[in-house]
Amino acid sequence: MSTFRINIVLFGIGNVGSTLIHQVLQAQDFFEKYHQIELRFPIITNSTLAFFEKEGIKNQWEANFTTSAIPYQLEDIIDYVHTQELENLIAVDATASEDIIKNYIPLIQSGFHIVAANKKANTLHFDFYEALRLHLKRFDRKFLYETNVGAGLPVVNTLRDLFEAGEKVHRIRGVFSGTLSYLFNRFGEVAVPFSSLIKEAEELGYTEPDSREDLSGNDVARKLLILARELGSKAELQEVEVESLLPPVLQTSLSLAEYKSQQQEFNQPFHIAKITQADNHVLRYVGEWDVVRDTLAVKLISVPQNSALGQLKGADNLIEIYTASYGTQPLVIQGAGAGKAVTARGVLSDILRIAKLEKEKRTRWADWAS
Repeated sequence: MSTFRINIVLFGIGNVGSTLIHQVLQAQDFFEKYHQIELRFPIITNSTLAFFEKEGIKNQWEANFTTSAIPYQLEDIIDYVHTQELENLIAVDATASEDIIKNYIPLIQSGFHIVAANKKANTLHFDFYEALRLHLKRFDRKFLYETNVGAGLPVVNTLRDLFEAGEKVHRIRGVFSGTLSYLFNRFGEVAVPFSSLIKEAEELGYTEPDSREDLSGNDVARKLLILARELGSKAELQEVEVESLLPPVLQTSLSLAEYKSQQQEFNQPFHIAKITQADNHVLRYVGEWDVVRDTLAVKLISVPQNSALGQLKGADNLIEIYTASYGTQPLVIQGAGAGKAVTARGVLSDILRIAKLEKEKRTRWADWAS
């Protein structure tokens, strides 16, 4: 059986994008042997430069990019794939940029499926969210984004399957941030100031370069909104009630250096929150969508230490899905919710999902034609 080639245009070669390339290179023989699928990267880009490779990326792709990448516009990519008559196109968005989102619809119109680690497209104004899906339907393209919530955990697909099976979901609650999971898991285990744990998480690379991005709660709000929209909600990001973890003095326009020098401001409020909770309880920073009341909230809560949320360790995510069929016992999805390796692997799973669909479609067409 001949190998079915998939052409991937990769936007973003930071932690997730570069890890994705390495994972594909390492597993290429496996994909060809067991799936008869070849994954090829004819174009890779960062925010300003693109490297065009007619025969696909070899193991020296970093050196090639450094020496041969050129400035580009989206039209250059579209012209290139059409000139080269490349088929089975997937655009992978491994950025965190809002700018690239405006390219999604032109890419779909040009024959691309889209796989995104980037959460922004699913949290912009609902008019765009709806327009994007209308274009996907019109052009028979797929848009997969399992890693938007829980990195490599099967959260989005599980929730979508429940919804499409007619399941009534009453509530979704969980720890959606690996960074904040780590902080509060450690805070419940050790008697140290909260600022020390923030510095520890920063040094371990668990936070964004500016940890205020994590502590503001906005990332958790985006993930919660994505899940709500999977169940048909038309909510907007500004409708999510977010309790920021940043003390008021740190919510001002401080430079990064000023912010780091004043992190002791976290200590007193979190110490008070810790010592005033009930015995055998721990703090957890959760996102919660009450479907019945249609309220979305991101907040700090205190839970029993022996509960599912209370027993979290490390940087794990945990999402509870309460439904009519499951009753008072929720469906629980738990595991590593952050990290470049698990996120890249989740992106790769979405790529292979589309690749298999395209391969099956081509096989059916060939069978019909014969």
